[in-house]
Amino acid sequence: MVYDCIIIGGGIAGLQAAIQLGRYKHKVLVVDSNDGRSTICQSYHNILGYPDGVSGQTLRTIGRSQAETLGVEFNEDTVVTAKKQDDTFTLKSAQGYDLIAKRILIATGVMDRIPSFAEIYPCLGKSIYVCPDCDGYEINDKRTIIMGSGHAGANMALTLTYWSNDLIYVNHEKENIAPSKLEKLRQHHIQYEEFQIEDILAQDSQFKGVRLENGQEINAEKGFLALGGNEVRSDIAKQLGVERLENRHIPVDSRSKMTNVPNVWAAGDVVAHSEQVTIAMGEGSQAGIWIHKSLIQ
Repeated sequence: MVYDCIIIGGGIAGLQAAIQLGRYKHKVLVVDSNDGRSTICQSYHNILGYPDGVSGQTLRTIGRSQAETLGVEFNEDTVVTAKKQDDTFTLKSAQGYDLIAKRILIATGVMDRIPSFAEIYPCLGKSIYVCPDCDGYEINDKRTIIMGSGHAGANMALTLTYWSNDLIYVNHEKENIAPSKLEKLRQHHIQYEEFQIEDILAQDSQFKGVRLENGQEINAEKGFLALGGNEVRSDIAKQLGVERLENRHIPVDSRSKMTNVPNVWAAGDVVAHSEQVTIAMGEGSQAGIWIHKSLIQ
């Protein structure tokens, strides 16, 4: 079978594109590994229509159901190789399937580097956050611990001074910080601790603080993660000859979301932009519209 479009990635951008293309009655397959950012966020707060927040899993469940009613197919699998052959693309999946499509949308996203504490995951999006643009508001005037590494954590702490004056930065990996940056932390009255975190203190989805390697416990209402080195999942794009920036994000045409490779689009967090659910939705719709235009030409 030759699909009109295969969408690689079933997160927010991929699902929105699938819905758009399904409404055009195209033959669409979404290949989703089910381990992206949206699978672990317990609550997004800055989305129109959800003033009390909505989990990534809820959005995924609703989005998949909506797409399936439009005839969109889903495979829980991972694309491992991709190549262009004449007017189509051939993808090989981890489960051994050969998949063929006229158009490709890469919506593989980004995964944050998260410390290996199980207690963090129920708190993500509820009392521990990763994005100040999404969730800085949630720490307004609250005691907050930034669990970070080196300059990434220091920069996050300084950014969050817009929301709170009660901040503690724990340099969990003890990465070096320039004296000028340490001075800025001091000027903003940010408590600085250069110790490894031994335990996360939490009760269900409520973050309570951390226990450091020296035995010290620091209590707080909120937490932010800022270790840097997030994984930009664009390896498939590289196989197809798609241009990538130095940080591995994919530049696209601002109007159509097509990459430098004809008939290959990209949308969502894997694209070079501010990483936001609402932006991913918009880019998914844009990509879907222009994929449709290309198919009917």
